[in-house]
Amino acid sequence: MKAIPEEESILSLRLLDRLENRLVEEGLITKEQLQSALQEKKDRRQHLGEVLLELKFVTSDDLDQFIARHLGIPHVDLNDYSIDPKVVALFDEATARKNKMIPLFQIEDTVTIAMADPVDVFAIDQIKSIAKLKIEPVVASEEIISRTIDSFFGSKEHLQGLVKEIEADEKQPVVDLGKPEVLGLTEDGLGGPAVRIVTAILNQAVKEEASDIHIEPERDKLRVRFRIDGFLYDVSSFPSHYLQPIVSRIKILAKLDIGEKRKPQDGKIHLNISGKKIDLRISTYPVVYGEKVAIRLLDLSKAQVKLQDLGLSVYTLEKYKELLQLSNGIILVTGPTGSGKTTTLYATLNFINTKDRHIITIEDPVEYQLGGINQGQVDPKAGMIFANALRSILRQDPDIIMVGEIRDQETAELTIHAALTGHLVFSTLHTNDAPGAITRLLDMGVEPYLLSSSLRGVLAQRLVRKVCPKCSETYVPDATILKNLNLTENSKLKTRRGRGCPYCRMSGYKGRSGLMELFIPNKRASELINSKAPAARIREVALETGMISMREEGMRKALEGITTFEEVQRVTQDEEISVTKVGADSS
Repeated sequence: MKAIPEEESILSLRLLDRLENRLVEEGLITKEQLQSALQEKKDRRQHLGEVLLELKFVTSDDLDQFIARHLGIPHVDLNDYSIDPKVVALFDEATARKNKMIPLFQIEDTVTIAMADPVDVFAIDQIKSIAKLKIEPVVASEEIISRTIDSFFGSKEHLQGLVKEIEADEKQPVVDLGKPEVLGLTEDGLGGPAVRIVTAILNQAVKEEASDIHIEPERDKLRVRFRIDGFLYDVSSFPSHYLQPIVSRIKILAKLDIGEKRKPQDGKIHLNISGKKIDLRISTYPVVYGEKVAIRLLDLSKAQVKLQDLGLSVYTLEKYKELLQLSNGIILVTGPTGSGKTTTLYATLNFINTKDRHIITIEDPVEYQLGGINQGQVDPKAGMIFANALRSILRQDPDIIMVGEIRDQETAELTIHAALTGHLVFSTLHTNDAPGAITRLLDMGVEPYLLSSSLRGVLAQRLVRKVCPKCSETYVPDATILKNLNLTENSKLKTRRGRGCPYCRMSGYKGRSGLMELFIPNKRASELINSKAPAARIREVALETGMISMREEGMRKALEGITTFEEVQRVTQDEEISVTKVGADSS
């Protein structure tokens, strides 16, 4: 690699001040943009690179590659690299963040390091003295370097640094931050340290596409965790004396009672975070060391999800669309908590929502607001529970009804009554598979002949993590996994997995897709319902008559490289149990 002479030890952004005309010559910006940027540079007293980025004339990646070309230093995309954790361990998090760098790999006595500013000789000298090795710098995007550091060390340093900054700003030692007024927790909530901490946590959660935030008090610290793609990750920890100010700030935003600490409270917040409209559902719960806070994040831009984006196979999607053309009956969506049932129902309502149909819902709570649909929310204090609301809905001349969840016999019977009187009704149940919904309703006390007459279909689902598109690679699945999935051992079978990269937090997975099985009762299944046959027997008949199981769907997606066989086994373990029960019942 070309050595960097000491006279070139200037910040990369300063280099652009000397190469401004080359930006135009190489087509990165126009002459007009350059003149505008130069004027802004003069007014703001900033470097040209900073101005170009702020005006969005170029991207950071464009600048990185431009600088790399003119320094003779390679430019790398960290998303394409499999970073060696042992090399990362040569440095602590503070050093990595301070110098905006991340080690990539080591060959003999030389470590290749990605840097946002590869001509900062002071940073290189510090890195060299710590590693006791030769350093070979390459250029990478500062944003991706920061994300990579987060993936190895978590987002702790950013939030911890914020706390240190706050405590340094305090003119007196932090001795009683438990009092809200100390942190400026006024009704407008402006300027207080707790405001800054909560804002940082929320921004980070949205940036990492977290579905939930957990703020958990422990004996000597306050732990913050994010749920991303169904898994919890430690994000940060704070001194325990920050608990009450942070909780108080969240309660103010959610219009909850700050003084009430002994009872659970629920609330919601509507915010615009990082340019996205986000609904936050707040739940507080008293635990041993204080109040725990759980925050569910709902991105309102996801309300318009389409059926074809849920992960249904072509066969299942077409069969499900046929059900949606019916004028009456019950269609159920089942699965455990967090399996995406509500998202599926919303996608369904979006699909059938036309001007000639009157659609009305009762939900707990209304997660997303859908245009053209009359959505209602339960309110137990006002007597607005599912059963009572459903009675009122039937007097509203609906064509289609959506009941958020069937929880008791009364709601179940009213739902069936609505279906039998000419309405198409959608609802959810918590069951492991599609045929299990029948047993659940029968256990609630629903008459078998009413259920067999009204049930049109059951869509059961799980969410499976998808292979990260940035670090996907070919691999041969473990023979034991294939055997557990009842696949013939085949050493030549190859599919894809994620090796781990900054984009996916080194997990190998990014995003989720649905695994679904659709049960449409036929005459034979209806006879089994009327005779109260076991769910295992009904499942056996469903599979014999064409139902594709969630495990089969999962294996298809694994073969296509959408997910992995390991992930399919994890998500469908209970299906193996039910298959075993079917065999026992058959014998």
